[in-house]
Amino acid sequence: MTRSARALRAAVPFLLLASAFSAAATPTDPTAATGAAPAELSPLATESERSGFLRTGRYAEVVRLCDAFAARHPDAVRCIDFGTSPEGRPMKALVASRSGALTPGAARAAGVPVLLVQGGIHAGEIDGKDAGFLAVREVLEGEAAANALEALVLVFVPVFNVDGHERFGAWNRPNQRGPEEMGWRTTARNHNLNRDYLKAAAPEMQAMLRLVEAWDPIAYVDLHATNGAQFEHDISVQIEPLHSGDAELARAGLALRDALLADLEAQGSLPLPFYPSFEVHDAPASGIVDSVPPPRLSHGYFTLRNRFGILVETHSWKEYPARVRATRNLVLAMLEQTARHGADWLRTAHAADARAAELGGREVPLDWEATDRARTIEFRGYAWTRTPSEVSGDLVTRYDETTPEVWRMPLRDDIVPRTVATAPRGGYLVPAAHAGLVAPLLDVHGVGYARIGCDAGGAATAGGAAGEAFCGSATTRGMDVEAFRAEAIDFAAQPTEGQQRLQVEGRWHPERHEVRPGALFVPIAQPKARLVMALLEPQAPDSLLQWGVFNNAFERKEYMEAYVAEEVARDMLRDPAVRAAFERRLAEDAEFAASPRARLDWFYRRHASWDDRYGLYPVFRTATVPR
Repeated sequence: MTRSARALRAAVPFLLLASAFSAAATPTDPTAATGAAPAELSPLATESERSGFLRTGRYAEVVRLCDAFAARHPDAVRCIDFGTSPEGRPMKALVASRSGALTPGAARAAGVPVLLVQGGIHAGEIDGKDAGFLAVREVLEGEAAANALEALVLVFVPVFNVDGHERFGAWNRPNQRGPEEMGWRTTARNHNLNRDYLKAAAPEMQAMLRLVEAWDPIAYVDLHATNGAQFEHDISVQIEPLHSGDAELARAGLALRDALLADLEAQGSLPLPFYPSFEVHDAPASGIVDSVPPPRLSHGYFTLRNRFGILVETHSWKEYPARVRATRNLVLAMLEQTARHGADWLRTAHAADARAAELGGREVPLDWEATDRARTIEFRGYAWTRTPSEVSGDLVTRYDETTPEVWRMPLRDDIVPRTVATAPRGGYLVPAAHAGLVAPLLDVHGVGYARIGCDAGGAATAGGAAGEAFCGSATTRGMDVEAFRAEAIDFAAQPTEGQQRLQVEGRWHPERHEVRPGALFVPIAQPKARLVMALLEPQAPDSLLQWGVFNNAFERKEYMEAYVAEEVARDMLRDPAVRAAFERRLAEDAEFAASPRARLDWFYRRHASWDDRYGLYPVFRTATVPR
C-alpha cells in the first residue's frame, strides 16, 4: 500500500470517532451496540463484529449464519433460498417472527405485517449485512425491540447482489472509509440492480420480485452507503409514498419518516430526510434538490405497489463502525415502528389497493419534479474551499474535517407532477406478436392480465393474475382502440444497463385495429394500476418503451428509391390539394425546402407504400373490457 493510500485509510482517527458517538464503548469495540464483553460474543456474531467492525465477512458467512440463526431459534426463524445467482450462489433470506406466521400464506391469513430489509444491493456498500445480522440477533435474544417479532414478520436479505459481493477487494469503493475489503457495486453480468426494479432484466431481480410477490411486504427497506461530499450528517432516510402515490398512504409515509428521524436523533445520529447530493456536483453552495425517484429504484418502485419503499443511505465518509451502528439503529427503529403501526399501515395499503383499481379515466402522474421554489436550511458541514487543480485543471472542492461549520444552503423540495397521463377506462392491449415480450414481465411483477382468444379446440386460454380469458367466436376481431404514434423518435447514443433507451414524442389517436388470439388485455381495474401505467404508458420514465423493449417498432425497414419517389411525387402533384400543401410547406419551412431527402419523404409518407406501422407503439389502450 502506498503512503497516500495509508493516509486515506487513517484520515479519521478512531479517537475522534469515539467522541462522536457519546456512547459508553468506543465504536471500534464490537460490544458497542450489544453491551457484551468481547469474550462473550455470541456464536451468531459476524466477522465484522469480531474484528471490531474493521472487516466484513465473505458470502460463506451469510450462508452459515442463516442456518445458524434457524438452528438456534427454531421456533422463530427460517432460513430460505429465494433464488440462485448467475454464478451459482444461493440467494439467502432469513425469516424471523414469533407471531406463528413463518410462511407467506400464514402471514397473509393472519393479517400480520411483513417487513423486508435488504442489504448489499450494491455489494460494496455492505453496512446493511453486518448491521442487519446484529439487529436481528439482538431482537431474537431479547436485547432490543422487545416483543416486536410477536407483531410482525421480518424477511432479512443480508446480500442481494451475491456475485458482486464475492468480487472482493480493498479499493472497490474508493470514496468510502471501510471496511478493509468489500464487494463490487454491480453483478457478475454488470447489472446495477438498483436500476432494475421495473424492467427486471437481471435474474437476481426476478428472484427478488418473486420473493416480494410471495410475501407482499408492507415496507421494503433498502440499505446503502452513499457517495458524495464530506459533512457531519451520517444517515439519510427517504420514503415513498410521501410526495407521490396514494394520498392516504403518503400521509402515513410522512409520519413514518418523521418517527424514524426522531428515533435516529435519539441515538445520536444527524439524519437527513433527503438524498445529500448537491445540485451542482461537489459545490455545496448550489444546494440540494429533492425528488421522487423513478421506479427503476427501490423506493420509486414500491409506491407503485401501494407499499412503502424506504431508501437508507449512510454517509460513506464515516468510518465503518459508525455506519454499521447507524444502520443497526435504523433497522431496530423500523422493527419497532412496524410492530406499533404495521396493522394500521396494512389497512391503509389495502384501501389504497381498492382506490388504485378505480383510476380508470383519471389523471395519474408518471413522474415528478421540484419547482424553483427554494427554502434555506442549515446543513452540518465542514469548512471548504473551491480552487483550481494543477492536476485536472478543474475546480476542486477540499474539505477541512477539523473545522465543522453550518452551511446555510437552498433546498428545493416543493415537488409537483411533471408528466401526467389519463388512465384508460378499460386497460391496455398488447398484440399477440408482442405478448411473449410483455407477459413474462407482467408475471414477475404480479400484474393481472388475460389472454384474448381460443386454442385450437375452441377452449379459452387464460394467463396471468387476472385469472380469466376472453374467447370470442371469431379468431380475429376488429376493435376500436387508442393507438400511440410517434411524431419524434430519439434513440440514446450510448447504452444504459446494456439496453438502448428510447424517447418518443407523440399522441394517442382513436383507431381501429385487428386483435388476434394470444393478445394480452391488461385491465386498469386492479391494485397495481399505477405499476401497469409505469410499464405501458410510453411517456413514463421507465416504461418498457423507454427501456428499448419495442425499439424495432421505431426503426424504418423499408424505403422508396429516389428515382421512384420523383415519379410518384410528380403524379401526386396533379392533385391540387396535394400541390397546395406541398407549396405551403416549402414556403413555411426553409430547412425542409433545402433538403431533397425531406421533400421526397414528404410524398413517400402520403403514398400507399408507406409502412403505417412505423412509429406505431405496439400497445393499445381500450375504454372497454373485451368480451
